Amino acid sequence: MDMVHDLDDLRGQVRAWRTAGEHIGCVPTMGNLHEGHLTLVRQALTLASRVVTTVFVNPLQFGPTEDLAAYPSTPEQDQARLTAAGCDLLFAPSVATMYPDGQQVQTRVEVPGVSDILCGASRPGHFIGVATVVCKLFNMVQPDLALFGEKDFQQLLIIRRMAADLAMPVDVIGVPTVRDPDGLAMSSRNAYLTSEERTQAPALYHALSAAAQGLAAGLPVPRVETEAAAALAMAELRPVYVSVRRAADLGEPTAADRELVVLAAAYLGRARLIDNLRVSRPRG
Repeated sequence: MDMVHDLDDLRGQVRAWRTAGEHIGCVPTMGNLHEGHLTLVRQALTLASRVVTTVFVNPLQFGPTEDLAAYPSTPEQDQARLTAAGCDLLFAPSVATMYPDGQQVQTRVEVPGVSDILCGASRPGHFIGVATVVCKLFNMVQPDLALFGEKDFQQLLIIRRMAADLAMPVDVIGVPTVRDPDGLAMSSRNAYLTSEERTQAPALYHALSAAAQGLAAGLPVPRVETEAAAALAMAELRPVYVSVRRAADLGEPTAADRELVVLAAAYLGRARLIDNLRVSRPRG
C-alpha cells in the first residue's frame, strides 16, 4: 500500500488508475481504525479494482467544547491494518492541505432539514463540517463509489442527499454496523470507555433491540421511545435522544409508515455513543 499526503500526489495516482481503466472506491475515515472501518475497506475491494482510504480528523465538524484535541490517533497501526486489508492507497492530508486558506473562509456545504435533527440538534454545525469535508474528499479522490457504516445512519443519509443534490457521480453505499460480540457498535470513541463503562455500554444496543421488538409487535412509537430512554437511564447512560424515524428520510413516522429506524445517542463517561436499528413495522 502507498501513502500520500499531498493533493498533487493523490491526483497523480488517481489519474494513472483512470488511464488504466480502473474502478475506484473510497473509504473516508478519521483514523484510529477498527474492524468496522476494515470491513468497509474489504467490501470496497469487492466492488472496485482500486481502493483509497482517507484518514483526516476534520476540525470543521467538532464543536468548541468537543473532543478534537483528544480524538484518538493511531497512524502507524492504521497503516499496518490497511496494508493487511489490501487497501491500495492511504490519503492522509494535513489540515493545511484540506483548508489551505483557513477554516473561517472555507466554503461550506449544508444539507438542510436532515442535518438539523437528532445529532444535528445536539451538535450544531456538526453535519455542515461533515458534508463539507466529504464533498472535498469526493472532489479530491474522484471515486466511483464510497462506503460508509450504517452506525452513523444520519450521516449516511446526509451524504447520500448531498451527492444526489450536487449531481456527484459517486455511488454512496451503506454497510451494516459491525458489532462486538456483546452488541456494542464498534467506534473509535469506544477507546474513551473505562473497563467498568465498557461493561455498561452494551445497554445502548439492548435498549434499541427492545425498542425494535416493540415496534415490530405494533407498540406505539411514543411508548417505545419512552421505554428505551428509561432503560438507558437505568443502565446509568445519559440519553441525548431516543427517536423512531422513517428509514428513508428520518422524517417523523406516520401510522402508514412501515420501514422505520430507531436511533439513540447517549453519554457514558467521556464517550458519546450512537447506534440505531432498522425495523419493519407490521400493517395494522
